[in-house]
Amino acid sequence: MYLRRRCRKKNGEEYESWALVETIRTSRGPRQRTVATIGKLPGLDQEERMGWEEIGRVLDGKPRPQPDLFAPDADAPLWATVDLKRMQIERLRQFGDVYLELVLWHRLGLEDFCNEHMPPGREEIPWSVMAAVLTLARFCAPSSELQIAESWYAKTALDDLLGVPAEKINDDRLYRALDSLLPHKDALCQHLQQRYGELFGTTFDVLVYDVTSSDFEGSGQRNSRATRGYSRDGRPDCVQVCIGLVTSAEGLPLAYEVFDGNRVDV
Repeated sequence: MYLRRRCRKKNGEEYESWALVETIRTSRGPRQRTVATIGKLPGLDQEERMGWEEIGRVLDGKPRPQPDLFAPDADAPLWATVDLKRMQIERLRQFGDVYLELVLWHRLGLEDFCNEHMPPGREEIPWSVMAAVLTLARFCAPSSELQIAESWYAKTALDDLLGVPAEKINDDRLYRALDSLLPHKDALCQHLQQRYGELFGTTFDVLVYDVTSSDFEGSGQRNSRATRGYSRDGRPDCVQVCIGLVTSAEGLPLAYEVFDGNRVDV
């Protein structure tokens, strides 16, 4: 069994194909029989696809399958010629991570929670959308609100997924969304605890509590909780706040609280 190259001219163009040929014995002597045709001869697109399947069957030593009387006819593939040298990529954006997190955002019912606790007012963009941007950014690329507005958001597909153009996302709008969400912190924690139980079957017999610190550059005079204390980040020269976090045994966050920077772990 071997491959044979074939050439054929049609309408002034030359087409090339390959055939898988085997030698058989006949009453007239040895003859060559075409097992499968591989190539792009005009009108042989479907035969080409079937030819590849036939090659796999022959090489695996499998018998020829019986035809299915009720199987629908397979559509012949469509071919197109593309000049790769003239192709270019424009506005490459990140899609997979933000789409996955957006699905999780909806599964947790966070959009409904925000719409219920932060009803629409005079804002141009709903608070639920801005809260989604903040959450997705924290999940995909933790950074400052300024970084989200000036760089990260425009590199993602969120303008299409959320319907908000990149020029509408700025750090002031993100900070106002945080201020609007903060009064509902306790209700949000209770909502997440309920959804954890419904989605993951999480039990709350065992809870884990830990305290960490977050330092600030500058004097922090406008932050009443910012003060010097034991720095877990190795920055005793900076003022800081302490953050206590409660999680389930699986590590799912349930509640948190912000303390003064000199709070002792007790």
